[in-house]
Amino acid sequence: MIKRRALLAILSLLPVVAVAQQQNPVATLLDAGSSREDLRPLKAVIVARDGEIIAERGYRDHSPGESVNIKSASKSIVSALVGIAIGKGLLEGPDQKIAPILKADLPDNADPRLAQITIGNLLSMQAGLGRLSGPDYGRFVSSRNWVRFALSQPFADEPGGQMLYSTASTHLLSAILTKVGGKSTLALAREWLAPVDGFRIGAWERDPQGIYLGGNQMAMTARSLLAFGELYRNEGRTKDGTQVVPADWVVQSWQRRTNSHFSGDDYGYGWFSRQIGGEQVHFGWGYGGQMLYIVPSLKLTVVMISDENGPSARTGYRDALHGFLSEIIAASRPV
Repeated sequence: MIKRRALLAILSLLPVVAVAQQQNPVATLLDAGSSREDLRPLKAVIVARDGEIIAERGYRDHSPGESVNIKSASKSIVSALVGIAIGKGLLEGPDQKIAPILKADLPDNADPRLAQITIGNLLSMQAGLGRLSGPDYGRFVSSRNWVRFALSQPFADEPGGQMLYSTASTHLLSAILTKVGGKSTLALAREWLAPVDGFRIGAWERDPQGIYLGGNQMAMTARSLLAFGELYRNEGRTKDGTQVVPADWVVQSWQRRTNSHFSGDDYGYGWFSRQIGGEQVHFGWGYGGQMLYIVPSLKLTVVMISDENGPSARTGYRDALHGFLSEIIAASRPV
């Protein structure tokens, strides 16, 4: 009799649970995403509010636990490592000049402007050196020494000038971290970000000298990227309150330093910022549509993982992802 009553009690709750699930507008929105033609490259989405996942979906046989190449979204992670290095006293700060650290790789008869480039210039893509992304990326990664090749590029602007988006800039930061940290960038990331529950970097490409490629070719899962985003949303702290990234570094990283010539978005230290859905959003963005969005006002962290083999900017797909986020924001607001 007691077992029968317990069973009836459980069964009586099932409709309530079903209704609760049906009333989650974010989950409903993510379900509908599977049939949208504008989101066809999308592999997975996770939405967390105040640290709790409220909806997640995989599309076309993909899942949020699948390891993917997050492309240039990894630039936000490199920025975090720089901030930690500064907090540990291994680097002086954003105004520190890079030439003394990388002196062994400076070209002969170096342009005097190399001595003016700072850590902050590399983070904000304002080094002034010619770009080594897009059509010039191949020349960069096929060179024998990526650090020397980057430092030997002719100047396209003065240090501190316009934004010249270049993966070479974040690779120079990886080389700097390796030198001052005494370990590989991957080893530093695994050590310094170890307190972040769920964070893990898998495969990561290295240059001919063994330096991990700062700002590209990093494998992570959507859930791992979410864990990193939650760290920033929570001002550099983990769930248990451990300060991993200095809180002031999170603030500095999200401050506008320049603007993208291509999108017009604000750019800080490895993070883009813009208004989406009526809210200020900070985001990491990787080729193909690898997106890490943080919406501080709503305590939202959203990860979108896409097919990394196609562009996302000139096709309009990036704008479709921004639009999808706008819908998620609207569905997340309190009624």
